[in-house]
Amino acid sequence: MTDKVFDNNQVSIAGEVISDFTFSHEVFGEGFYILEVQVNRLSNSYDIIPIMVSERLTDVKQDYKGKFVEVLGQFRSYNRHEENKNKLVLSVFAREIKFADELSENVKPNHIFLDGFVCKAPIYRKTPLGREIADVLLAVNRPYGKSDYIPCICWGRNARFAETFNVGGRVQLWGRIQSREYQKKISETEFEKRVAYEVSVSKLEYLEEY
Repeated sequence: MTDKVFDNNQVSIAGEVISDFTFSHEVFGEGFYILEVQVNRLSNSYDIIPIMVSERLTDVKQDYKGKFVEVLGQFRSYNRHEENKNKLVLSVFAREIKFADELSENVKPNHIFLDGFVCKAPIYRKTPLGREIADVLLAVNRPYGKSDYIPCICWGRNARFAETFNVGGRVQLWGRIQSREYQKKISETEFEKRVAYEVSVSKLEYLEEY
């Protein structure tokens, strides 16, 4: 990943493949597929991370379930239109992918670095148990005038620090990608299980404003 264009959005994911490739979309004749990877946390829980893979990168007809995979890429977003509104869809866009029977010892199972701009006023709150949290939405520039919009969550003193950030301020942060299940209310009696993805921040720096 020496390409300067991609220095502001770097992801390393390693874990167990738990799904087949499912078709996502096509761009200029190139098909893109989603592969779900289970990445273990230090605790006994885990995250399910969706990986966006080009059919030109690997054989998407193969069954890799139960194998391990190491991915280098970027955390990307796009708006999908559903139910008369846009939904922000997040996935790891694979630039390099390697399947194996076991993981390398030196691989980072879940690591992300982002360099972007605050595009909404951070939201600071406390949980019922008194844990401090701040939500930060970061716009990370991509070539050709595009941007990815990445929801990030800060904890403790990082949350208090993030609350002071201004819209337009530049932020660099390090952390991991996490998946979180929640219930979406469909009607008065119906709920639907959804999964949200966000960056859990371990370290962040506030740089100059433009």
